[in-house]
Amino acid sequence: MKKPRIIFCLILIGSFLLILEILSRAQTTPVEKSRIIINADLGRETISPYIYGHFSEHLGRCIYGGFWVGENSSIPNVRGIRKDVVEALRKIKIPVLRWPGGCFADTYHWKAGVGPKEKRPSMINTHWGGVVENNHFGTHEFLDLCEQLGCEPYICGNVGSGTVQEMAEWIEYMTFVGQSPMADWRRQNGREKPWRIKFFGVGNESWGCGGNMRSEYYADVYRRYRSYIRNFSGNRLYVIACGPYSDNYYWTEILMREAGRLMNGLSLHYYTVPGGWANRGSATKFGEEKWFDTMDRALKIEEYIKRHKAIMDRYDPEKRVGLIVDEWGTWYQVEPGTNPSFLYQQNTLRDALVAGLTLNIFNNHCDRVKMANLAQTINVLQAVLLTQDEKMILTPTYHVFDLYQVHQKATLLPLELTAPDYEFEGKKIPALSASASQDEEGRIHLSLCNLNPRQEIPLICEIRGKAISEIKGRILTASKMNEHNTFEEPERITPVAFKGARIEGQKIFIRVPAKSVLVVEIN
Repeated sequence: MKKPRIIFCLILIGSFLLILEILSRAQTTPVEKSRIIINADLGRETISPYIYGHFSEHLGRCIYGGFWVGENSSIPNVRGIRKDVVEALRKIKIPVLRWPGGCFADTYHWKAGVGPKEKRPSMINTHWGGVVENNHFGTHEFLDLCEQLGCEPYICGNVGSGTVQEMAEWIEYMTFVGQSPMADWRRQNGREKPWRIKFFGVGNESWGCGGNMRSEYYADVYRRYRSYIRNFSGNRLYVIACGPYSDNYYWTEILMREAGRLMNGLSLHYYTVPGGWANRGSATKFGEEKWFDTMDRALKIEEYIKRHKAIMDRYDPEKRVGLIVDEWGTWYQVEPGTNPSFLYQQNTLRDALVAGLTLNIFNNHCDRVKMANLAQTINVLQAVLLTQDEKMILTPTYHVFDLYQVHQKATLLPLELTAPDYEFEGKKIPALSASASQDEEGRIHLSLCNLNPRQEIPLICEIRGKAISEIKGRILTASKMNEHNTFEEPERITPVAFKGARIEGQKIFIRVPAKSVLVVEIN
């Protein structure tokens, strides 16, 4: 009787081992499927630092209470501009800042915002809450802010309610070195030397809040305004035409056909709105359904970029005209108890993943994408900073810009990515987003986003064309999908050192945690 029992036990043990083997193979399947090949010797395109730009509009508390507190404020400031905000943005090497809008730009008359503050007329912000503002933050203050930040100004001119003369005189006021009515007025207002202005936009969302124009009509309006935008005193403007929202390819076709030769850049706007405009959910109270929908919608910007690029390539095969994504980011319901017109929302790990995958897409299309501006810098939509009186906190999105600053001015490295899908309730999207670059010192940086909130992704990374010997990294993740920083707990979510990678020969083995943004440096 003992022998059959022994055989039976052996059969049980064998079956158990077989099950373990099957499970082991199932668990290692992602290893076999998840691979990145980085061609370190094939980099050609430079990632423009302006891809990491930001956007500041006279909306809610972005300007007043965000950047600007006034010279007499008890909050530490330099000529009315918050010191803590400047220090935080300098740390992430903010390259360019767009102002004064947005929709506000096409109601903004710049002459009301210069001269002695006590004499500046107030105005009604008809787009954002009907609040009355005193125009204390105008041209001089904005350009002072840019000088403090060490970034390029990107000014958006008023086409919707302004005139050709008004726009032409603004440029003369800011950039002309000689004697003229506008240059002399600038000197009277305290600025002897002209500013160097690099980027200038001709209207904002002219298909909507900027005038409800047809593409054919705006193309003619742009051609007219562009004729009077002058390069004074050696200052050369990079002039940006108003482009489409998301998938309006007809607008791009018409603008490139009718005015492409007269522009340096064409804008593109796209917001990630989970549930759609009518059903925007909470910024902090959501489950995996909203998480998946957010990632799915965020990824769509790559399709839009590819198709707009194809149109631009037909009219501009030399890629002289840049695609300028000067408004992008997440858009949810406002925080409870706040003004609905101020667009104040919290910022979670979910927003960090949207930022990471979007920046990866911009990097990978840097042959045409020459600038992008996150909406918006402080206290509005997908802000990198939130302020409350004298307090300021860094959002998860801020930390992504901090991690990704290594890509600025680096050479894009082509990569081949094979990875599993992230599946949820019968739908699926790519689980892994990536981009890679090499800086002037020869260091390779690989940025990875695991969009799956439940599963890590084991990854094999092969480096071709360069010997490697060292790897280190930093990661942003949390135990909860909706983790966020608060004024009471400002460091709930912050980057930490990453230890989950090792080198074997020319291959790197990385375990990318669930719902994480990871940047590794390879030497």
